[in-house]
Amino acid sequence: MHFQAWQESYGHLLSEKFFAERKAHLPQRIEQYRTFIAGPNTWAVADVGGELVGLAAAGPGPDEDRPGETALFMLYALQRVHGTGVGQALLDAVIGREAAYLWVLEDNPRAQAFYRRNGFVPDGRRELLPPEWEELPEIRMVRPAVGG
Repeated sequence: MHFQAWQESYGHLLSEKFFAERKAHLPQRIEQYRTFIAGPNTWAVADVGGELVGLAAAGPGPDEDRPGETALFMLYALQRVHGTGVGQALLDAVIGREAAYLWVLEDNPRAQAFYRRNGFVPDGRRELLPPEWEELPEIRMVRPAVGG
């Protein structure tokens, strides 16, 4: 599901080689996820009719200059459930109303609009992803605690 969401979200931004390499290493990624899930992060999944359609994770932020303790590491929902509340439910499940920050691709207006609706604003930080992510630019967005 995560791989499919990447294809749907980033297919126009990343090369076929990127996706071919990720697909070839799916068994290793599954093992990595088992380790990640056992760690200190908060995870949530969404299913429709028993089929996984969304995934989110948050936890202690790794940035040296982190603007808060909690970072949203990922939030993915398959296109067929966009606009149904799945993304909102996932976000609420992993960060609730607490202050948080995240990194989002600069060329991902749909995700940025979703995060803005949830109180996140760009804080001026911009970085390039590593070469294995074809150095796509991303921006950091932050929000204070909701209602706090």
